[in-house]
Amino acid sequence: MSTNFNTVRLPFPTRAEMSEDSYQDPSGNPVSELESHLGYWLRFVSNHVSQGFQKKAEANGVTVSEWVVLREMYRLGCTSPSVLAQVAGMSKGAVSKLIDRLESKGLVSKAILLADRRQHSIDLTSEGQELVPVLARLADQNDEDFFGKLPEQLRSDLQAAMKEVVRSHHLKNVPLN
Repeated sequence: MSTNFNTVRLPFPTRAEMSEDSYQDPSGNPVSELESHLGYWLRFVSNHVSQGFQKKAEANGVTVSEWVVLREMYRLGCTSPSVLAQVAGMSKGAVSKLIDRLESKGLVSKAILLADRRQHSIDLTSEGQELVPVLARLADQNDEDFFGKLPEQLRSDLQAAMKEVVRSHHLKNVPLN
């Protein structure tokens, strides 16, 4: 005997049977809408902002993760992979892989330190130094594309609020995707 699922009665109303303001779980507790969560809207916007910049970065031959490493190296100058990992909030393994990829692209150079042959210094090549300002302008333009229509005070308040969330939750890792 087959069951017609269209006629099976559930022990609680389906969403289609409820009015929008009465979404409840089987115990009668309200179930909030996705759109009622600030995190939903942050993720929604973040995904689009990130995808916009990802396309721009990839058009210049690098990933967003590689951009983060390049930008930190531009700021630090000649450094070590362990310092870069700490500053970028990444694991040493992740930084090592990114450095290898950037070296193969001619954007980063590695040198073995004479005192301890296990340690390397890393630095941007001239090509890497030239690329970082180009990518930084693209990141600025991406921000302007997404947030430029907001009043300056709202942009400033939004950034301050996000920094406060980072500070209060002790968030350390650089967002990469």
